[in-house]
Formats: sequence, structure tokens, C-alpha cells
Amino acid sequence: MEANLQSVSREKIEYLWRSLADGTADPQAGIFGPPSVSWKVSRESGLFLGAGRAALLQLAHPWVATALEQHSNLRSDPLARFHNTFRVVFTMIFGTLDQALAASHHVYHLHTRIQGVLSDSVGAYSLGSRYEANDVNALVWVFATLIDSALLAYERTLPPLSNDEREAYYAESKTLAALFGIPPAALPEDWSGFEAYNRTMLNSNMLGVNALSRELAHRILHGLGSWLPVPNWYRAITTASMPGRLRVEFSLPYGDQDEAVALKASEWLPQIYRRLPEVLRFVGPYQEAQRRLAGRRVGTLTRASNRLWIGQAQMMFSELDS
Repeated sequence: MEANLQSVSREKIEYLWRSLADGTADPQAGIFGPPSVSWKVSRESGLFLGAGRAALLQLAHPWVATALEQHSNLRSDPLARFHNTFRVVFTMIFGTLDQALAASHHVYHLHTRIQGVLSDSVGAYSLGSRYEANDVNALVWVFATLIDSALLAYERTLPPLSNDEREAYYAESKTLAALFGIPPAALPEDWSGFEAYNRTMLNSNMLGVNALSRELAHRILHGLGSWLPVPNWYRAITTASMPGRLRVEFSLPYGDQDEAVALKASEWLPQIYRRLPEVLRFVGPYQEAQRRLAGRRVGTLTRASNRLWIGQAQMMFSELDS
């Protein structure tokens, strides 16, 4: 099968960049700014609790798994993959308008170089069929995993958003999606539509797990190739949050003991998390944005938090990143 590619053209992405620039009221505050639900949700370090789930859901798309194998250093340096993802997303959310657009330029130009053919037949995709990272449908799925997993992680440790906040969060996410090259028309209209999209994808042959994606998933969940160990409780809550179909296809162990570990973690995590001081609870890029708007320099603790989350002391993208 040859997939129906719908690539994001240079003309389309430039139109989205102009629209975002024209619609930003305060370039220093960035595209969203302090009053947004996006800042409220994305500032929480607890979002890390959804990172493993998002990564596995992405690997369930055969194009993503193949692209990561052929065009990334996920095997040798999984921490770099984590840093690169959060560097882009946090800069888009908490950076200035110029920084957010620079991150978008970086992603678009990077994706133009990521294309190839599948090395296996998986789901709806046949051996030798073409893939492109800038395909709209693939971008929507990757984006959906980030948004859905972020909200699940947020509500694992904090009170759930109100219905109005949830709708506002999703409406803002469409703006974030534009920075990835996804036009608003490609996204569901509201949160209920977004949930329906996820259900449809999870029940379709547009997702599928093979030996490659299964191996990469287990490497991520066990921290292989990284100095950072993955605790058993994190694997348990990640597995618990996975859709049943993919839990089986990824061969993720989840017996009575694993379920007990996940349930226990769900009890102690909120209690500990809500007592954390803001310097630990809120991610470095959010703290950097707060200092920027207050006219203050980025301090040592914020730089340290940034290095943890985005692999560098401050949010920025250079010309070499494009």
C-alpha cells in the first residue's frame, strides 16, 4: 500500500507563521502568555509522568518507529530525544514570539529531511511504502499523543481541569499545532471530537506494532542507552495508562503485582508532588519566562532546571538548528 501523503508545503507553513505572528498580542509574553491554560498545564514537572506513554503511542505509528530508527540517535542517546522534544515544545509555549517561531522553523526544516520507506509491513502500511515526517496525518497523531498524555499526567497529580478549562486548553493546542505545520482544518473542532479521533485511531489499522517498535518501546521503558534509570513504579503507571490493545501488542507485562505498584504510585504521587517547592515543581522554561516578563535575569537554579528539561541553560534556537 502507498500511503496518501499530504505534505506541509513551504507556502502553507509560512502562512501559518504569518498568522501566528499577526495574532500575538504581546511578543515578549509569547504566543500564549501567563493567563493561558497552556501555561498552567505545561509548567508542571509532573508532565514527565506522561512522557513514556506519549513516546510509546508515537512508536505505534509505523512511520514514527521507522523514522526514529533511520534518522535519530534514539538507541544510543534516548535522553537527547527527550531533551529535543521538550526543548521544542517548551520554547513554543513559554518562549517569546521570535523564539517560538524559531523553534517552529527548526522542526519544519528538520522534518523535510526525514523521509524514506518502510522496512516492514505493519497495519495499513506495506513494505517499501513511503513516509515523510512532514505529512499532516502523521503530524496530527504525534501531536495528539503529546496533548492527551500531558493532560492525563497533569490530572494524575493535580485536580482535573474544569470543562471550560479543558476546552480552552484544546483550543490553545490548535495554535500550538500550527507551529508544527498542522492547519486548524486538520484537527477536530473541540475536545469531544479530539477524544473521538483518538478512539478511532486506536481502533484502526493506522497504528500497528512490529518487532522494531516493540524493541524501541522496551528500550525506552528500561532506560537502555541512558545513564538515567527508569524506576519500576514509572514503568507500571506508564503501562497502566496504555490502551489495552497496545499494551498487548507491545508485550508490556502488567500482572497483579504491576497493577498494585501502579495503584500505590497513584496514591503517593499527588501527596508528594503538591508539597514540592515551586523551584522543583515548575519546569525551568516556565521559570525563565516568568523572569523574562519581570525583567529579571535567568538565575542559577532556573538554568539548572533548563539543563534537566531541555538540555541547555536557556530557551533558544540558533541558525544552525534550522
